[in-house]
Amino acid sequence: MRPSRPALPRPASETRRILDKLQAQHPGAFTALHFRSPYELLVATILSAQCTDERVNQVTPALFQRYPDAGALAPATAADLEPQIRSTGFFRAKSKALISMAQALVERHGGQVPASLDEMTQLPGVGRKTANVVLGHALNVPGLAVDRHVLRVANRLGIARSEDPAVVEQQITKALPPARWTLASDTLILHGRRICRPRPLCDRCAARDDCYYYRTGALKPLARKALNAGRPKRAKRRRTR
Repeated sequence: MRPSRPALPRPASETRRILDKLQAQHPGAFTALHFRSPYELLVATILSAQCTDERVNQVTPALFQRYPDAGALAPATAADLEPQIRSTGFFRAKSKALISMAQALVERHGGQVPASLDEMTQLPGVGRKTANVVLGHALNVPGLAVDRHVLRVANRLGIARSEDPAVVEQQITKALPPARWTLASDTLILHGRRICRPRPLCDRCAARDDCYYYRTGALKPLARKALNAGRPKRAKRRRTR
């Protein structure tokens, strides 16, 4: 008899216990983006959309040398910026977002990155995920960033139940004290990259015995939806007779 689908998300005590196991498996989890200031991390995080952190880290040293702060980036033109970030992909949209973001920082915040989720998400090109990355890592303000890895891992483990990043963020932060939010996000991201991939390496997972996906398969459809959220749909092939 197939096990019944469990109620989700899990109780807060279970979420904390599972994250303890994952944090022990991935000690020192932290963002892979290189930065020396909130401004640099904000720029790097915007560039990391649809791009690897490794590629961003190759691009940013020269970029930050030319544009060391928002005041230097604000007057830049697309013709100036696009060639420098071309290899990160979607360089035209990213160039527009970066210049507009820098101009908004100068006009509204004196060139400084605000230490507030509401104020940061009002900047051009900055969503909740980006803002939470910067808050948690560069401004010492608790924030839990939810990317595709967090969506996948959280739904498989049962510590969240939603395809909406904002809902998953709310469910996990409700189960944790604020001091744990940033590390929880970094740990889930790292676990998703190393272990809980689209084809998971369950034999290497420290939380395998607690995982609904592994134990019952009950979350498989939901996990698949969470994984595919935001991806472009493939065109349907026409049948030939």
